[in-house]
Amino acid sequence: MRISDLIARYIEEELERRKGTVQLSRSELAEHFNCVPSQINYVLTTRFTPEHGYTVDSRRGGGGYIRITRVSMDRVLLMMHVINAVGASIDAQTAAAFLQNLTADGVLDRHTASVVCAAVSEAALHGVPREVKDILRASIFKQCLLACAQNTER
Repeated sequence: MRISDLIARYIEEELERRKGTVQLSRSELAEHFNCVPSQINYVLTTRFTPEHGYTVDSRRGGGGYIRITRVSMDRVLLMMHVINAVGASIDAQTAAAFLQNLTADGVLDRHTASVVCAAVSEAALHGVPREVKDILRASIFKQCLLACAQNTER
């Protein structure tokens, strides 16, 4: 098993043990896993992201810390969190990661997620110029999630 997998598993276990929020020291984690702090940063930026259902607050320096929180919200709030996290552009892989997490969290059913994924896929946006493709994809993605959120409220 790779060191990044071990670090991620450790953080997930701590989150479970501490009911969704954990505050850690980057240097202590690096020392515990006998790795450089940049390895901890890599795990945080690839595994503990908004699209994976986490928020990370970090302060560097001697008294620095990393606070990781598993986002647990009701369905509509979670979709709104995702919509806000998307920003002005999104690539197909990131959209798929958001949809996978929304499905895993029971916010969207597989069919709905599949339809939204198809709507924002590379195939669907085949003829769109590269410089605007991710911007258009973000707009379509957010509108689809807004429609799903409105249907959930009813």
